[in-house]
Amino acid sequence: MGSAGIGEAILDAVRQVKQANPGARYCCDPVIGDVGRGVFVRPGIPEFMKEHAVPAADVVTPNHFELDRLTGRTTKTIADVLAAIDLLHARGPRAVLVTSLQTDETPQDAIDVLASDRSGRFRVRTPRLPIAVNGAGDAIAALFFGRLLRRGSAAEALCLAVSSVFGVLARTFEAGAHEMLLVAAQEELVAPSRIFEPERVAS
Repeated sequence: MGSAGIGEAILDAVRQVKQANPGARYCCDPVIGDVGRGVFVRPGIPEFMKEHAVPAADVVTPNHFELDRLTGRTTKTIADVLAAIDLLHARGPRAVLVTSLQTDETPQDAIDVLASDRSGRFRVRTPRLPIAVNGAGDAIAALFFGRLLRRGSAAEALCLAVSSVFGVLARTFEAGAHEMLLVAAQEELVAPSRIFEPERVAS
């Protein structure tokens, strides 16, 4: 989003769609920033995300840095993360996906992704690949939302979304490419070659 004003137009579109189709669902990827880079959006956007976009969303997909910004917390343990997710749920979203999660429990050579809905909280852990490309967060948010709509299970949506993105990133790394091989590795989006099973996380 270039400005908070654009966000207002987006939410107006969401309202119109839901008025026409009450069964429609809105997934918000609240782009604010990332660890190491800090906030990289224009002034006013983080506040808009926190105060307006998140409450309007059925599904929200922040990364770890954005989770902290949206909740005003510093989450270092899995208990911290779960408490912050509860705050997001209380604002409206039925499902929460936290990407790029690095808690005190996450090994340095791994990365966690956590999903939460009424059925529970689930974590998937994958090896950390030595690659940095744009678009992985966008891809996992879209895949999670699509799988959630189709399957109705946050755990299954998490499993398939993470497995697919890992497969694409692994292929990208093997090829030495600088952009995600979304076309060349498109079979990973449909049938991931390696499945990472979710584990239930206790509150």
